[in-house]
Amino acid sequence: MPKLEVEAGTAVTHLFQGNRAGDSRLGGIASLFASVSGGRPSMSRPSLALFAGTHGIARHGISARRMDATLAMVGACGSGDAPVNHLCAANMIGLKVYDLALHLPTGDISTTAAMDERNAAATMAFGMEAIAGGADCVLVGSIASTGDETVAAALFCGLHGGAPSDWLPDDDLAGKRGTLVADALETHASALGDPLSVLAALGGREFAAMAGAILAARIEKVPVILDGMTALAAASALWVVDPATIAHCLLADAGTGAGLRAAERLGLRPLLAEGLAAGEGTAAALATSTVRDALALHAGFAAQARAAHHH
Repeated sequence: MPKLEVEAGTAVTHLFQGNRAGDSRLGGIASLFASVSGGRPSMSRPSLALFAGTHGIARHGISARRMDATLAMVGACGSGDAPVNHLCAANMIGLKVYDLALHLPTGDISTTAAMDERNAAATMAFGMEAIAGGADCVLVGSIASTGDETVAAALFCGLHGGAPSDWLPDDDLAGKRGTLVADALETHASALGDPLSVLAALGGREFAAMAGAILAARIEKVPVILDGMTALAAASALWVVDPATIAHCLLADAGTGAGLRAAERLGLRPLLAEGLAAGEGTAAALATSTVRDALALHAGFAAQARAAHHH
């Protein structure tokens, strides 16, 4: 892992403090961008990577979402008709959608592994490609798919501990989902010591690919904005390996309950105020506005300091 350039971040923090804006979250954002890249914090080419996968566990009827909704959303993103396309256009964000073998659901994690280790490694490698193309900020998220909340809950349990109910949304299906998560944890008890084995056994292709994208961005010194709960589950696997692997990440939205708990565990605070998110990919897109404002404010403080220095 490359070291973060702490000095560059500290200089930004001092600049905000000197302008009596030390308590502003914008200072923290600008500081993170500086420490990740090691230079003047900037974001001119953000890109949103949305990963889509399907889950074997969906066959248990654990979601109101139809199985073909994921495919329909991938199609809408491709044709430019999805809500996220409009937000990306409005905020000048590149968009890439990665269809991870949607016709082949992963294994049903309640009884078998989602992926074998080799498959998981290949999927992570595929996700790493998402940061090719010169983006200077990568937004990482997934397209909603049937069962993904249950898979995320299983990952949170396997990585952070706790009971299934700690990590599941409290609704009509909670009991059924909880039983499936408990079954999955029992089935894969031997994998629980190793976070990457947990990701393979309990995860899904989009979770492995998101983990790969986050990791590649860290190596390439590119800041990341995590979109929501599924991205938090992917980041959790890396965080358990070493918290430094997600030191370049900001969080757009945690959602409720499980997402907020996971965010707290990882030391991430959502950038969006409660109630601002609008589903898959849109939270990260909205958060770029806040990042742009933070970087503009930093540029203003820096210009003011240079001007004062010259007089």
